[in-house]
Amino acid sequence: MRRRDFTKLALAGAAGTVAAPAVARAQTSFNWKMTSFYGPNAAFYSTGPGSAKDLCSRIEAMSNGRLKIQFYGAGELIPAAEGFDAVSSGTVEMNYANSYFWTGKSFAAQYFTAVPFGLNFQGFNGWYYDGGGAQLWREVYDRFNLVPILAGNTGVQMTGWFRKEIKTVDDLKGVKMRIPGLAGRVYKELGVDARLIAPGEIFPNLERGVIDAAEFVGPFLDRQLGLHKVAKYYYTTGWHEMATASEVIVNKAKWASLPADLKAIVENACAACNVISEAWCQKNNAEAMEDLVKNHGTIAAPLPDDVVKALRVATTKILDEAVARDPVTKKVHESYMAYKAKYDVWADMSETVYHNKIRKA
Repeated sequence: MRRRDFTKLALAGAAGTVAAPAVARAQTSFNWKMTSFYGPNAAFYSTGPGSAKDLCSRIEAMSNGRLKIQFYGAGELIPAAEGFDAVSSGTVEMNYANSYFWTGKSFAAQYFTAVPFGLNFQGFNGWYYDGGGAQLWREVYDRFNLVPILAGNTGVQMTGWFRKEIKTVDDLKGVKMRIPGLAGRVYKELGVDARLIAPGEIFPNLERGVIDAAEFVGPFLDRQLGLHKVAKYYYTTGWHEMATASEVIVNKAKWASLPADLKAIVENACAACNVISEAWCQKNNAEAMEDLVKNHGTIAAPLPDDVVKALRVATTKILDEAVARDPVTKKVHESYMAYKAKYDVWADMSETVYHNKIRKA
């Protein structure tokens, strides 16, 4: 009996020594840094539901503290526009931004934020999650040692604020406008002097007349900048950004170092913030638009049809040229547009009918 007892104890002890390293590995913790294109207190992007800070908190809570991410707004650790290179080189583990800021690296990056006359929020999510978009995004960023993940969306944006009324295409000629991304190139085709200006500098530039028009996001964030105080005409809807996605990029080697459960936590936290951030915008934009029109004298209206048609022609020209130059852009473009063609048919039978007929019945 004593021999049997001793044997049981010996086996139990051996099992304990074998299991211990596995337990230790499972409890390994990670301390990462996340930089951002946006300032540390930027509403929607840095603070609030679905923001970058919210994402960091969710990941820490879901991982029970095994993955802690310290957030740094633009300028706190690195300049705003250096996040892509910083993560690519491994200087920091993560960065929060929008992919169209990196079109200088790859024109195809534009498609993963927004394409003029492109997919709306529902359509973009369908392409990203189930239409091959996520895989293509990773393929485009792979040569930069990056893993991209969809992490937020503003939903539809607005065309922007103008100091003078726009009645025809000719009214755009010579207009100095703050507008980022591909939309700026499209406007240039119509004679607009498109400029990229940091969010904090939009209001003073518009107030002083350095620019004549400005696009930022939507009613809530635009009102927060005070743009309604210096421009009266607010054109809708944003032909250039029907749904503006935010990205988190992760250094490829650092991503590989995470165990499978932490990767799943990061991806699911990003998916949650994607939905939550867009919901936040819907609620706050509805209230802000009502306030702007009723209480601040804002004139909200869609652009004239001939202006929209001219913008579409210019967009098609620029995209066709980009596709002809770059096989990577061609691959992404064809996937995006093939999905959009099918989605548009469905949307016309569902969402469009609801908005144009059922809702007004």
